[in-house]
Amino acid sequence: MPNTPFAEMQGISKSFSGNQVLKSVNFSVDKGEVHALVGENGAGKSTLIKILTGIHKRDEGAVRINGKEVHFSHPKEAEQQGIMVIHQELNIIPHLTVTENMFLGKNIAYGKTGILNTKEMRKQCKANLERLGVSTIDPDDIAGDLSVGKQQMIEIARAVSTNAELIVMDEPTAALTDREIDSLFEVIQSLRKNGVAVIYISHRMEEIFRICDRITVLRDGEYIGTKNVTDVDFDGIVKMMVGRELGERFPERDYTGGDVIFEVKSLARKGLFDDISFSVKEGEILGVAGLMGAGRSEIMETIFGYTHKQNGSIHLNGKELPIKHPSDAIKAGIGFITEDRKSKGLLTDFSIGDNISLTNMKSVSSNGIISANKEHRLIAELMDRLKVKATGATQEAKALSGGNQQKVVIAKWLGIEPKLLILDEPTRGVDVGAKKEIYNIMNELTKNGVAIIMVSSDLPEVLGVSDRIMVIYEGRIANIFDRDQADQENIMTAAAGGE
Repeated sequence: MPNTPFAEMQGISKSFSGNQVLKSVNFSVDKGEVHALVGENGAGKSTLIKILTGIHKRDEGAVRINGKEVHFSHPKEAEQQGIMVIHQELNIIPHLTVTENMFLGKNIAYGKTGILNTKEMRKQCKANLERLGVSTIDPDDIAGDLSVGKQQMIEIARAVSTNAELIVMDEPTAALTDREIDSLFEVIQSLRKNGVAVIYISHRMEEIFRICDRITVLRDGEYIGTKNVTDVDFDGIVKMMVGRELGERFPERDYTGGDVIFEVKSLARKGLFDDISFSVKEGEILGVAGLMGAGRSEIMETIFGYTHKQNGSIHLNGKELPIKHPSDAIKAGIGFITEDRKSKGLLTDFSIGDNISLTNMKSVSSNGIISANKEHRLIAELMDRLKVKATGATQEAKALSGGNQQKVVIAKWLGIEPKLLILDEPTRGVDVGAKKEIYNIMNELTKNGVAIIMVSSDLPEVLGVSDRIMVIYEGRIANIFDRDQADQENIMTAAAGGE
């Protein structure tokens, strides 16, 4: 197919409150092309897409659709021009069914009666999900009861079911299993053959080189360049993104073993997991792998007190912990970085400083009185330590990029100086440079004796940073591998229920 641009953006500039976030950026995507848009968190990717789709107005520059300049003032206008967006932060309405979410704003009625044809909507919903290879989601399921991964599949199915000419995918695979990713890529190939343009935003370089045709790199709000995937490699793109050589992807681990600091015995929740027994040693990183729905997050949420265990016991430093609420876990020295930062990890309407302070009241106050100096010092220290890109501590968390939001979540738990830190998908939606920073923080914590449990769907990450790897299959421990025993094949075999 000849290169025919569907969307072109030229000389796009944008400032917020005097802070320039885009500086004369150029970008285009051709019909039938999968074009990756990459850059570190805060590089300006999301702002550029929001200008394309009418959420923000540009200060300077031109946007053309099919060669004609447009000025969208609302996302609905962009949709009418054939542009759909799958957002990184899910737009699912939790109390509605899967079908109701999929047909939100475009219900099917019986003729002109206005009476909803729920049977037809349910049928089309099922067909849309099956197109993505998803058979485990019932159209009548309440969306909020589903895992983050399944909610993501609903968003994807909703977008590809339209007659879109351009689909923007912002971290579409962050919560998906390998099988779901394969199904999504088959759909993307089908879209490409039908002339649909795709803008693919991801921090997973393996995926970009597998599915994309071209890559455009932004850095600090500036256009760095566009490369054909066949003309560049992983290191070349990373250097364009960060402006320097990144070095080894995963930092070296020199863990030599320690005493058991944390132990779980026969933990169970009916219908979710059963007979979960494992231990973590002082200074150790225990990686937790498994397919979506295996029960990994549910186990961690029960340990932390989000939900109540039905059987079993939890021990820290040899003492059984009566955890009935997250406050009990925090008091004992356990921190939990949840996979769902938007609803559980952050108060998005609060400032960065408030988010960090709320978990650390004990260390910034005495006799119930907050010391402003202690509070400001702690916030500044943690923001600097995690290299949070923001206008300042008073900036609202919701105004940050996804990766910087994740850094704030991590920062608030570092302040409590935890004995055990549970990380559930800690680098989801985080760029390669920030990932390395998070891995270095994990190493620094373990050198100080902190035990870490890290749940991750990114197998290279699990293999790259863990000292041991626990694999969960259908709510049970399938195997626990030492670092030198583990590879992608035996982890995936255990995760799929094989011997």
